[in-house]
Formats: sequence, C-alpha cells, structure tokens
Amino acid sequence: MKLSRFAMLPLGLALAGAPMLALPAFAQADKVVAKVDGIAITERDMTLASEDLAERLAQLPEDRKRDEVINYLVDLKLGAKAAVAAKIAEGPDFASRLAYYREKVLLDEYLTREAKKAATPEAAKKLFEDTVKAMAPEEEVHARHILVEDEAKAKDAAARVKKGEDFAKVAAELSKDPGSGKEGGDLGWFTKERMVPQFSEAAFKLEKGQISDPVQSQFGWHVIKVEDKRSKPLPKFEDVKPQIDQYLERKAQQDIVLALREKAKVERLDKPAEKPADKPVEPKKP
Repeated sequence: MKLSRFAMLPLGLALAGAPMLALPAFAQADKVVAKVDGIAITERDMTLASEDLAERLAQLPEDRKRDEVINYLVDLKLGAKAAVAAKIAEGPDFASRLAYYREKVLLDEYLTREAKKAATPEAAKKLFEDTVKAMAPEEEVHARHILVEDEAKAKDAAARVKKGEDFAKVAAELSKDPGSGKEGGDLGWFTKERMVPQFSEAAFKLEKGQISDPVQSQFGWHVIKVEDKRSKPLPKFEDVKPQIDQYLERKAQQDIVLALREKAKVERLDKPAEKPADKPVEPKKP
C-alpha cells in the first residue's frame, strides 16, 4: 500500500520538531574540516593521514597533532593537484604504480580484518594460560652493590659495611656506578642472566642480608649485598594482553598468506627452462 504525501506529513513534522540526533559515523567521517583552493579535507582524510603519520605524530605534543595532520593534507592536496595538471596520472608508469598500491592496500586491509578475528579474548586468555603453565619458576634477587676501581678499595668498602656501616650510605659515597651509585647502590630485582656472570654467581650464592667479599668483573670490583630473594612473579594477563593480541594477529596474518600460497599455482617465467637431462651415450656396437 502506498502512502500519500499527506499521510507522511505528520512524520515529517515530527522529525522536523525533534531534537537533532548524533550524526551517523559515515556522516561524521565526511565532515569537511578545511578547504584548500576549494578542495575539501574531511575527517576521513584526517583519520587516514593520522594512521600514515603515526610515527611522526607520536613525537609531537597532543595539542600540535591535529594541526600537523591538516598541514600535511594541505600539502598533499596541493601537490596532487599540481601533479594532475602536469599530467603525471596519464603515464603508463603511474597506472602500474597505482595498480600496485591498490593491491597492497587491499592485502593490508584484508589481513588486518581477518587477523582481528583470531585475536579473540578467549584465544588470548588460552595462549596466556598455556604459556604461564610452561614457564619454569625463576629466582630473582634484590641487591645493592658498591663498584670501585681496584681490589684494595673494594676490601676497604667491604670491611666498613661488614662492621655495620649503612650499605646505602657507603655506596652513595664510594660507588662509581653512574646508575645505582646515587641510589645507594640499589639494583632492584633481577634474574641471573641479566647480570654479568661473575656478578650473578656471587649474588645468587648469598642469602638475604649477606654481603659478599670483593668480586671482579669487566666493570671493576664489586661489593654486593642481597636485600631479598624470591621467585619471579608471573605477569598479569591484563599487562601482557596487548602483546598477546599482537602476536595472535601477526600469526593469523602469516597463516593466511601461507594458506593462500599453498592453494595457488605459482609459475616463475623469469627463469630459463631447465635443460632436459642428456641421454646416456650408447656404447658402440662391436
């Protein structure tokens, strides 16, 4: 049944009198934010350019990013307009380049869309749990050290702290370590492989509260105090979820490409055909 224009009038009046609703996403994306020589720059342009300039924008303060993107798009529009006037787009090389980048963008968009399907919360949680189960307990030490140039100074420092002087104060006074010296020699928590072998061997043999004899490494002479020991805490799922999602997406992309290649018939025409094997020489008849 068709409605007359008059039957539709009340609906039209109701809509006209109703408060404005939020614009749909596509309308917001097409909103014009600037013009250059009459050429529109839209929010959609801004989004695409922001993705393209992500590394550059990361170095800028937040309040400068939008201006940077608009200035880039102004230059882009002006440059493209000049290129069209110079008939750059009419050459065969340009058509080939355009076709190449079209395929590249299509592939990127396809892989991004399909890979996101693999990075589900369930898949991320399962990968995390499987990885945690396979992780062996790892010991960590919280230690301080005093770093000096020679053994004699190390022995003097060791004697002072073993007699009861505050280790952090002696480290702040004597240690040549530019990183931890001002912090009372505090190295925080670390696993065995994070330190040079001579240092790690000595530190991990000590019990909580013990102080080492002088230990030599390529950096000089150390006196070490172990503040505490523990098994390294397992990471929290929330803290590593971004890395897990990234791994799942990259793996999914790789699997997609390999599957596509497996199904395809690939012919290399840039290589010379393989020569047929030479026939064996028949022996002469007697």
